[in-house]
Amino acid sequence: MKLSIITPIYNEEETIRPLVEKISDVCEREKYDFEIILVDDGSTDLSAEVMKEMSEDDPRVKAVHFQRNFGQAAAMSAGFDYATGDLIVTIDADLQNDPKDIPRLIAKMDEGYDIVSGWRKGRMDNILRIIPSVIANKMIKWTTGVDLHDIGCTLKVYRKSIVQNIKLYGDLHRFVPILGHRVGAKIAEIEVQHHPRRHGVSKYGMGRVLRVIFDLFTIKFLLTFSTRPMHFFGYISMVLSIGALLSGGYAVYMKWFTPRQQDLSDNPLLYLTVLLIIVAVQFLATGLLAEINLRTYHESEGRVPYIVNCTRNIDEGQKSG
Repeated sequence: MKLSIITPIYNEEETIRPLVEKISDVCEREKYDFEIILVDDGSTDLSAEVMKEMSEDDPRVKAVHFQRNFGQAAAMSAGFDYATGDLIVTIDADLQNDPKDIPRLIAKMDEGYDIVSGWRKGRMDNILRIIPSVIANKMIKWTTGVDLHDIGCTLKVYRKSIVQNIKLYGDLHRFVPILGHRVGAKIAEIEVQHHPRRHGVSKYGMGRVLRVIFDLFTIKFLLTFSTRPMHFFGYISMVLSIGALLSGGYAVYMKWFTPRQQDLSDNPLLYLTVLLIIVAVQFLATGLLAEINLRTYHESEGRVPYIVNCTRNIDEGQKSG
């Protein structure tokens, strides 16, 4: 099988050459057929020049340059699009991931897995990065049900048949195993080495925690309601309708069955009831529009709600997906 090794790069001019050399040494020693795809995410240092030199020196090195910084998810997505290998390896450019772990990940793939993720158990980062990461990983596991200790580790191996059906945007690059699990991928995790950062600075800060929380809402929606948005908006509409029924019913009770017999026009519950009904109808209408848009999009794109693993003995002319 051919390997496509994807490395997103943003201001990593000092690490690109040694990283490519280490990857090449490992792949040549293991006799892999491989390509290295370097994706420059709008670097402002000399990363683009270093990438150009390396791609000219070695035809196995491909360089993709963005016009500006689009983010790591876009860089990953571009790497997936340009990859020609059967297996796709993703690795950080900062030399904290060790290319020597690649054969171990691939060996695990041979046991029948579609995605093998690295676990930086002995992570060599400061405590301000480790603690938020641990919290985020536990939240992701609780929300999605995918049991991974280190979803944020970039060092992973994927089968191309899995990632070619995944479109990334925003900060969803760290959730690729979750999205893969959604389409039936078998996932494994093994411990990998993690080295201290010796060059450059980390591109992540505490703001990453908030982004993870927001992305979790997106992922949860995609996992549960992406093919049936009416259920999501319908549930909310139902809850609001029940609230309207309760508040309206209590307002009527106060009017006809209490000594005060409070007039409905003076009862704030009446206005709350009207508000809840209006919002419930809006959510219901939003769900219907979402269903129509989803089906229109799938029909126009010719999309089907499944991924075929393999086909055998399919008669000529029969649709195989």
